[in-house]
Amino acid sequence: MDFTLDLDKHQLEKIEKILDEELIDLGVSNVILLDLAGNVIVNLDNGNTQHDVYSLAALAAGNFGAVSAMANLIGEQEFSLLFHKGETDSIHFSKVTDDLLLLSIFGKEVSLGFLRLKVSEAVRKIESLFG
Repeated sequence: MDFTLDLDKHQLEKIEKILDEELIDLGVSNVILLDLAGNVIVNLDNGNTQHDVYSLAALAAGNFGAVSAMANLIGEQEFSLLFHKGETDSIHFSKVTDDLLLLSIFGKEVSLGFLRLKVSEAVRKIESLFG
């Protein structure tokens, strides 16, 4: 993969602010912005998580790649959104740009529908920074 992300400090701070206000304030426990190679660009949490963020990012990128390959096999260009429901925590993946994914980890207290709405708003705001 030949990809270079060119963000300055100001853009990174804006992305962190967007993710904090849209998702962490909603009750999401952990938000990771990563590239398709699994490199962590931004990692925010609510202070109560102890996840291995780098392993999560690498596995999330691999999972997204595998699911994208499955989409191609059935004639879809991609599945831009993935969701895995657990007993206590769930994971929501969303494609931000062609090269970036947003991974949100959240508990039962967060509604999936509301999370999807807030993720869409956050993605739209982040995309505008690359405009």
